Amino acid sequence: MTEINSLRPLAAVLLPALGVLAIVASRRRPNVREGATILTALSTVAVVGSLVPAALTGTVHVTRLGTFVPGVDLALSADPLGMIFALLASVLWLVTSFYSIGYMRGLDEHSQTRYFAAFAGSVGAALGVAFASNLVALYVFYELLTVATYPLVAHDESDEARAAGRKYLTYTFGGGVAVLAGTVLVFWTTGTVAFTPGGIAELATADPLVGRAAFALLAGGFGVKAALIPVHSWLPDAMVAPTPVSGLLHAVAVVKSGVFGIARVVLDVFGPETVQQLGVGLPLAAVAAVTIVVSSVIALRQDNLKRRLAYSTISQLSYIVLGLGLLSPAALIGGLLHIPAHAFMKLTLFFCAGAIHVETHTDDISDMAGIGRRMPLTMAAFAVASLGMAGLPLVAGFVSKWYLLIGSIAGGNAIFAGVLLVSGLLNVAYFWPIVYQAFFQTPEDTDRKPVIEFPFGGARLRADGGERVDGDAAGEENADSAERDVDADVPIDAAGHVDPDVEPSDSEGQVEIDARADGEYAVDRHPSDHVGGESPAHGDRADDADGDHDAGADPHAGVDHDHHGGPPPGGWERRGFGAESTWFMLGPITAAAAGAVALGISPHGMVFLALVERVVFEVTGVVL
Repeated sequence: MTEINSLRPLAAVLLPALGVLAIVASRRRPNVREGATILTALSTVAVVGSLVPAALTGTVHVTRLGTFVPGVDLALSADPLGMIFALLASVLWLVTSFYSIGYMRGLDEHSQTRYFAAFAGSVGAALGVAFASNLVALYVFYELLTVATYPLVAHDESDEARAAGRKYLTYTFGGGVAVLAGTVLVFWTTGTVAFTPGGIAELATADPLVGRAAFALLAGGFGVKAALIPVHSWLPDAMVAPTPVSGLLHAVAVVKSGVFGIARVVLDVFGPETVQQLGVGLPLAAVAAVTIVVSSVIALRQDNLKRRLAYSTISQLSYIVLGLGLLSPAALIGGLLHIPAHAFMKLTLFFCAGAIHVETHTDDISDMAGIGRRMPLTMAAFAVASLGMAGLPLVAGFVSKWYLLIGSIAGGNAIFAGVLLVSGLLNVAYFWPIVYQAFFQTPEDTDRKPVIEFPFGGARLRADGGERVDGDAAGEENADSAERDVDADVPIDAAGHVDPDVEPSDSEGQVEIDARADGEYAVDRHPSDHVGGESPAHGDRADDADGDHDAGADPHAGVDHDHHGGPPPGGWERRGFGAESTWFMLGPITAAAAGAVALGISPHGMVFLALVERVVFEVTGVVL
């Protein structure tokens, strides 16, 4: 591998930082501010793209910034593994920037300058993670990424958003402490923390107990942002953030930085041979397999679309970790290729969820029957991405999962192939009902029950807004009857509410109550994004200091707060392709979906597979 001194890796990291300054400076001129965002994103893509040809030939551009401490250089290196993450982050930042304009203006959001500035800072930190040449530099940018994304997670400024932000910081900073401890242990053992394809040689001869401890700290610390069970719960809670932020968290920067960190540890710190020698690969794969299945089952229970997508992300990220744990060349290719494959597919799904929210204020799957009439292009893109998530051919997910299947069988771990097949079926189970009811049902004939009824994964929210109290309700709803039998003879009035004048006996057990009994829907208490109920952060807010709104303007002016999502009384209005939303949103949705298809049809043509094969060749010496 040849190294060339170059300032381009540094330029790629600094451009988003300069973009932050330009965005803040133009805060009182939104068009200029968003133009600066687009121009910065385009410039970043150009710089990162210029590094790809060299990386494919094994030539690495390096920016040396001096010595951090003796034995630890502070340098940025555009090696093939880093280029996978950097190219993905820069390209999808450009796509998401256009989408953010449509989304933030569509909801007349507050603090838009802060939003775009934090977004640019987050991508800059992500590029630093990608180009870090050693564990110390990686740790610095890894923590900067946490700091930069916090304002995005807590953007709503409501109590719920602040609580989600605090949880996010607690988990990710805790993971950062583990990463730092593991870094110190590696340096103490070997005298270096530099990334070396195939691993640091001294670790192969180090005390196995120390080696396993360092691996556990590093993999566990990065595993927090990779949302491995049991350190995953921050991710669904972070869905209170605006939908483009959810796309950033799930597809572009944060969770990908976690799996990317694990990839660095497995491939460039320990190396596959040392990982196998220490016996830590299969335990890592086992944790990933459990996460894949458990999070998929929990996803079946989610009626809120973004939360279902969140648990889907937790499952899909573990495909990447599974490939890294299996260590066979084909499994490594499948795991690394799933980084861009999942990114394009999941970004498409979140873009679709955001467009549905902006245009119809609908967040719950049970309210989406027939919505394909109202948003045909959006739901068509959603269907394409869903097929890829399930691993069907011609979409990106099929290619990466095919390599994972081959790698698990070739490595003598057929049980993991079974996990992949079960996961594919579960993906169909929680995505197909959304697509089916969107195109083939109407609000009048849809079955509003959740996919599964048993209490695995937490309290079940009824599709109509009702919420389970403590315990299990054994009765079933009868939608065609004026009365519903709940576990015994609990009186139900004609409107479907429990009669408040009658106390159930102990033998009747617990019942489900209707959240609308006091005129309040469940969606009002837990609004998705920022619409559907009064928020502590809104209402009395004065004008923003950055000039995003006129003085005294309501950030949700024009939004019908009496509309809680779902079809209007007359049913969904039929609209043609392109007439369902602004092209600031439809364009990125189409681009992300097209990227998922292109990566599925021609992965080499999309460069990513070529980069992945280069990484695996440098680490294992095997060409597939």
